[in-house]
This record gives sequence, C-alpha cells and structure tokens, in this order.
Amino acid sequence: MSHVFHRNPKIDLPTAVAGQGMELIDSNGKRYIDASGGAAVSSLGHGHPRVIRAIQEQVGQLAYAHTSFFTTQTSEDLASLLAAAAPGDLNHVYFVSGGSEAVEAALKLARQYFVEIGQPQRRHMIARRQSYHGNTLGALAIGGNAWRREPFLPLLVPAHHVSPCFAYRERLDGETDAAYAQRLADELEAKVVELGPDTVAAFVAETVVGATAGAVPPVADYFKRIRAVCDKYGVLLILDEVMSGMGRTGYLFACEEDGVVPDLVTIAKGLGGGYQPIGATLCTDRIYDAIVGGSGFFQHGHTYIGHATACAAALAVQRTIVEDGLLENVRARGEQLRNELHAALRDHPNVGDIRGRGLFVGVELVAERATKETLDPARKTHAKFKAQAKDNGLLVYPMGGTVDGVRGDHVLIAPPFIASEADIGHIVDRFVQTMSDVLPR
Repeated sequence: MSHVFHRNPKIDLPTAVAGQGMELIDSNGKRYIDASGGAAVSSLGHGHPRVIRAIQEQVGQLAYAHTSFFTTQTSEDLASLLAAAAPGDLNHVYFVSGGSEAVEAALKLARQYFVEIGQPQRRHMIARRQSYHGNTLGALAIGGNAWRREPFLPLLVPAHHVSPCFAYRERLDGETDAAYAQRLADELEAKVVELGPDTVAAFVAETVVGATAGAVPPVADYFKRIRAVCDKYGVLLILDEVMSGMGRTGYLFACEEDGVVPDLVTIAKGLGGGYQPIGATLCTDRIYDAIVGGSGFFQHGHTYIGHATACAAALAVQRTIVEDGLLENVRARGEQLRNELHAALRDHPNVGDIRGRGLFVGVELVAERATKETLDPARKTHAKFKAQAKDNGLLVYPMGGTVDGVRGDHVLIAPPFIASEADIGHIVDRFVQTMSDVLPR
C-alpha cells in the first residue's frame, strides 16, 4: 500500500524511474513521449546535462539561504536576466515556488500598491470565465474554472468574471475579430463602471488560456483594447503566463506577441523546466517604487522564495533556451505540429478546433463538427483519451469542462522545446492513432 496521498488515490500509477530528452521511462522499461511536458513544464525535456551540472554546483556551494538574511548571486543573476528580457519596465522580480504562489503574490502586491498610494477602496478583482489561476484559495477565487471552485465557494473571497476571449465558442456568426475584441473590451468596461471605477484594483487574464479551455489565444488586438480600458480607469493589468510564458508560445513572454505590457506578470512552469520548483511575479517600476517609497516592505513571503538551487536551475534553463536558439525552434515546430494535425484530422468528425501558439496546442473534441455540439460529459472522453494515449506511449494533457465547466473535451499538447521535426511526426502519429482508438470515424 502506498502512503503517498496521490491526486487520485483510486488510480494505480506506474513508477517513473528515468527521463531522457523527450521521453519518460517507467519501472517496467516502457518509454513514453512526453508530449505535454507534464503540465507544459518540461521545456528542455529530461536529463539536460547543463541544468544538472548547475544544480550540482549550486548545491555543492550553497543550497539555501533564507531571504530575510541574505540575497544570493544566482537569484540576482536570474532576476537580471528576466528583467532584461521582459517587455516595458517590468524590472522587478519576486521569486516564489510555483504558479499558484506567483498569482497570490501578484494579487497581494496589487492590493498593497493601492493601499500605499492612498486608494485603499480599490479592492475588486475582475477575471474571466473558464480561466485558471492556481489552486490556493486566493488564486482559486480569481479563477473562472467552475468545477475546481465549486467545493470551496464558501471559503473564497468574492471576485467578478467577464467573458473569455474564446473565438471558436463565443464569437458571433459574421463578427470580425476586431469587433469581437471590442465587444469584450466593452464588457470589461461595463463591469468596471458597474462596480465603481475607483473600487476596482485589477483585471487578471491568461495571455493564452491554458488547461481549462485548451490553448486558446486572443484574437486581433484584444489585449491592447483591454489595456486601454484598464488605463482609462486606473486598473492594473495582471497577465498570468504561468503556463504560456517562458518560451512556450515562441516568445519568452507571451504578451510580446500581443504588443502589450502588463503591470504585473506571473511565470512558473517553464521558468525552471521542472528541474526545481520555482515561479516569479514581475512588476513595473511604478508598483515597485510605490512600495519602496511608502512602507518599504512587501507584506508577503514564503520560506523558500528566492531558493538558491531553484534559481540556479532556472538560470541554466533560460540561458540554454536563448543560447540554443530554442524560441525559433518552438515557433517552427509549433507550426509543423498544427499543420500536421490539421492535415491528419481535418476530416475527422470529432475534431472541432485545432488552435494555439508555438508548442502550446489545443485540440477540441466534439460530437459533431458542423454544429460544435459537445460530447456527452458522462462519457469522460478526455479521461479515456489520456489513458489510451498513455497506453500508446504518448503523454498528453486532456481536460473536460472546456466550454462551461461541465461540457466540452479538449487535449493539450505542449512538448519540450528541444523537439525535432521527427519528434513532432512521432507525436502526431501516436495522437492520430489514439483518436482512432477512442473516437473511430
């Protein structure tokens, strides 16, 4: 009997014993193509020698020092790298241990910013339906993932939600991308006005929606219009790039492709590539200066923030991405992945949409392509797909509740940035085989 309290104790899991590049290996010697990088985490794949050396060297020198006593050179170097790469004046990096912590830090920093500048009445947070921002209570409160929120609703602070930018599902017939983007911006503005413009602190959104809806990118200049609404009413824009950032879309910060600079941005997952638990919240000079020039203290913190070994791993991961030209590879292999999926599945009656950016791709499964009717939720097609793909030696990241928290199935594909042209071909072959096994034409 296992004494580990697993996510789902009723499921017997194989034991992973090794990882080599694009593959994970279990105790029976079976190899799996890691086509989702776990949860879009393993950006460099498994067993990368440069990252392993960096961790070994850091542990040999200094594994950990509490940030109330010391800084470390590795955290300083990583912060400098991120600040130099970030758009605009996102020059200040607050390290944490994962994505949920990064979102919590962003929410608290946004609130404290307004307290520091004499606007303590700004307390409302607005996010979007069908979003996910983490599983801690604060992050869960902001998120719009209905089934995750439901059991804990009595514990969640109030939050407000507007429509997602989900063109496949919610753009009107005949509506242009520009008109759709403007309609959503108008909806946000109406919500701000309804709540009281001087009471809204922040609008929170995933730059590219991750696992809840399946790699859903924004349309047209959606985020520029959202940025304009936020600026008009003095609302902070928080972009959640925990899953989509750090190169996953082909840009180190996904918002670069949209030409916007948020006030705060959260990152994790691909930051450390799975080699160590790490995340971060970046903020602009304006927010940082308000704290430093006010109380001088961000009233927040965790034991392992700025962990020296985690920062060393992340620094090695990020330097490798840049020096090996992996962002270019992400864009090229992502285009190949979407093109090959389209070619293989364009006529499949149960494939409704293939979407995404870079190596961040979602395939939405439907009962009927023409009507976009969802599959019966009772069938749990997403779970069957995951299990069958695993049997076929392919690890992907399916999810249910794509449309409204109950209906809808999709599969997320997010392979490591090191994927070759041949690797993408193998992923597509096994994906198509799994489609045939689970949803035969």
